[in-house]
Amino acid sequence: MSRVLGGCRALMAAARAGAKGAAAPASTATKEAAASPAAAPAKSKRGLLKPVPLSTEMRKFVGVPEMSRTEAIKKIWEHIKDNKLQNPSNKREFFCDEKLKTIFGDKDKVGMLEIARLISPHFHKSN
Repeated sequence: MSRVLGGCRALMAAARAGAKGAAAPASTATKEAAASPAAAPAKSKRGLLKPVPLSTEMRKFVGVPEMSRTEAIKKIWEHIKDNKLQNPSNKREFFCDEKLKTIFGDKDKVGMLEIARLISPHFHKSN
């Protein structure tokens, strides 16, 4: 049964309770805790999710002084999709307009896997 349900204890408990005909009180408590975000203590964001100060070029691109790396990449992809800059023959690369050239170092084309490396200098370490 664990292979079918992916080893998730809550799903396995619910499946067992359904097979016996009784509701599992532990699974309903788990659902209630997951449904109410106020009940969980707030965790500080770390790593890629932590907002950090941006360079002036990146600030002009995204419009805010601090942002996490993942949010910045989402903004870049929004810009690429909105302006149809993705190469139709090779979806893994896109063409840079003037706005993207400011953050990608005047490159005409950038590959999908290069984005993280090219935006890295635009994030300043915060203490």
